[in-house]
Amino acid sequence: MSNRPLSLHQALASFDALWSPRVVTRVNDYDVRIAKVEGEHLWHAHDDTDEFFLVLDGELHISLREPEGERTVLLPRGSVFTVPRGTEHKPAAPSGAAILMFEPTGTPSVGDRHDEIPDHVDATTGHALDA
Repeated sequence: MSNRPLSLHQALASFDALWSPRVVTRVNDYDVRIAKVEGEHLWHAHDDTDEFFLVLDGELHISLREPEGERTVLLPRGSVFTVPRGTEHKPAAPSGAAILMFEPTGTPSVGDRHDEIPDHVDATTGHALDA
């Protein structure tokens, strides 16, 4: 971890992989991750932690399965949202987005429970496999 400022713009420009978060810094036992996203991720839940999202660019949709039913929150650029622990959710970005997430170190992006993982995604980390 550096003791110098980090440009999120430059960090985002350093990779092209979608749905493959990169750790940009750590705060105590938490990773601050950035990702480029487009299309749909998969339904998943984090049983032991909340998941914080900040939309840096574009618009993110997060579908949620809650006791009251299913709903989708729309997050335009500059918006934040926290998915409560244990809540099944499915992020999507139809037109693409850049996001920042705040999660405990080592948290897989596919959560603890998830739909079937597509062949192009690493089942251990939940990151997209390089083509």
